[in-house]
Amino acid sequence: MASRAASLDPVELARALIRCPSVTPEDAGALEVLATRLEALGFICHRLRFEQAGTPTIDNLYARIGTSGRNFCFAGHTDVVPVGRRESWSVDPFGGELLGDTLYGRGAADMKGAIACFVAAAAEHVASSGAQDSLSLLITGDEEGPAINGTAKVLGWLAARGEQLDACLVGEPTSQAKLGDMMKIGRRGSFNGRLTVRGIEGHVAYPHLADNPVPKLLRLLTALGSGPLDEGTAHFQPSNLEPTSIDVGNQATNVIPPDARAAFNVRFNDRFTGQSLESLLRSKLDGAGVDYELAVQLTGEAFLTEPGSLSEAVAEACRSVVGTTPELSTSGGTSDARFIHRACPVIEFGLVSRTMHKTDEHVPLADLTALTEIYRAVLARYLGRN
Repeated sequence: MASRAASLDPVELARALIRCPSVTPEDAGALEVLATRLEALGFICHRLRFEQAGTPTIDNLYARIGTSGRNFCFAGHTDVVPVGRRESWSVDPFGGELLGDTLYGRGAADMKGAIACFVAAAAEHVASSGAQDSLSLLITGDEEGPAINGTAKVLGWLAARGEQLDACLVGEPTSQAKLGDMMKIGRRGSFNGRLTVRGIEGHVAYPHLADNPVPKLLRLLTALGSGPLDEGTAHFQPSNLEPTSIDVGNQATNVIPPDARAAFNVRFNDRFTGQSLESLLRSKLDGAGVDYELAVQLTGEAFLTEPGSLSEAVAEACRSVVGTTPELSTSGGTSDARFIHRACPVIEFGLVSRTMHKTDEHVPLADLTALTEIYRAVLARYLGRN
């Protein structure tokens, strides 16, 4: 076991994963690469395929070693976003190429690099620790997509078999300027709204024979933007509403359109639930005195893991390896932690996010080495506590 652990190089594993062109919803062999490495370390691997009408079928992986004690889980995703214009890349985006001291490729930062680092750290921990606790990995192929047949369904599968997660570390690229400067202890919720105002089509020269919906839609948007939604909370910035689209589909300059539509998104903090936020927004809209239709979609509730033993373990590990104390943050977009927090305390921590989703996505080899050491230290610190 010790020799196998010593030979598990996070750089080589990251390169192998990058070479799988696993653009959502395709797996392209990425989970097989991962399962092969984990089974060699003694993990029991479950390949889980979920499907739902109208959505892509998704492959997932749950791997665990140990059957007793606490179950410390690492969660991540092997799916990646499209590469965009290949001709803009300096390298093959799925080549896993090394240029000097840097690894390039789609997924290097988000987040095949972090997965490789945790597997290497887990290998060292398994080889050196006599602890009775368990380690697991929950890896999905549906984080960058609709997130319907991924992490949420794996969690349901675990619950159905009576398997519990006691703590979870999600390997999202949370670091900002340098490795270790930020971890996520929660995320804002995300609420999408689509407004429609009905009018009566007509000639612009005869407005009395029509009913223009555009001014009414503008009144509704003005009402939504009147005053702040809140002033923020202890760990969250103020909730924020942003209009994202205004459209009437009008191809003519002399026609009053029959309908007008607008879309908006709210990133909201833990003062709201999706339901209470919808109630507030409808009250603002009702005050505008305009008939409207509002369709809503909640893609995630706000959540917070209060600072405690898990965040302290990550912070101590960062200080010991890179000499930095990470900021406790809830900023940024959503992640699969929005599902995991219902099962156990969850923290997000990983590589620098600067190049994720961009052309020539890359990560310094030194960061892969350091992140492996940080993850190893997290396991030693957290699982060494009562």
